[in-house]
Amino acid sequence: MAVEKNSQATGGQKETILVVEDSLTQALRLQSLLEENGYRTVLAQNGREGLECALKEPPALILSDIVMPEMDGYELCRRIKEEERTHHVPVVLITQLSEPEDILKGLECGADNFIPKPYDEKSLLSRIHYILINRELRKGAHTDVGLEVYFANRKHFINSDKFQILDLLFSTYESVLQKTRELERVNRELQEALDTIKTLEGILPICSSCKKIRDGEGHWQSLERYISQRSKAKFSHGICPECARKLYPDIFDT
Repeated sequence: MAVEKNSQATGGQKETILVVEDSLTQALRLQSLLEENGYRTVLAQNGREGLECALKEPPALILSDIVMPEMDGYELCRRIKEEERTHHVPVVLITQLSEPEDILKGLECGADNFIPKPYDEKSLLSRIHYILINRELRKGAHTDVGLEVYFANRKHFINSDKFQILDLLFSTYESVLQKTRELERVNRELQEALDTIKTLEGILPICSSCKKIRDGEGHWQSLERYISQRSKAKFSHGICPECARKLYPDIFDT
């Protein structure tokens, strides 16, 4: 059963977004995010239900997962684009976008955009805003394209207009760019950790009697303080068996 909930728009007419997602947790998360930002939402739990909702009341935009029971996101998108009542509605597929074939399948079924999982909420809202604005700007433009391409040992027929193709390419590039930035952040953190470890490498001048270490400025300090200043190591002091026997022979040698 579809679930509908209204939110107070921050200004202007509220746009309706149909969310097609079989995970109730993910669907409610999207609903909350969209309604907090002034959109009206309708939820459907699979592609078949999503198609029924879209035909009954065409939304401004459809956000759809791909892997769903009864009808997946690709088939839903294809059916949406085939129907006269809904062919103009932008369809955004939420996907891992792990293989090049995903993009071709999106083009084949007429998808307008991709949202990668896991998605950043700010980026998602920005993408939705971009799509809705461009929908208005492109009203009345006819740019139908039909071509056949051969990729990964099979033929693909692309029946998307050039705007859809450009949007898909831009969204794919943006997704790759986001992942690249995330990898760069992780690499920086790893490099910082490596630099911390390297500060404890090399020759350490240590007193053979009191075991203090001389730092780069010529100051002598305890081993514990020297290491604590250059790492996240913590110390828990105790006494080893050998020292215990030397210091307390009456107790430990009996």
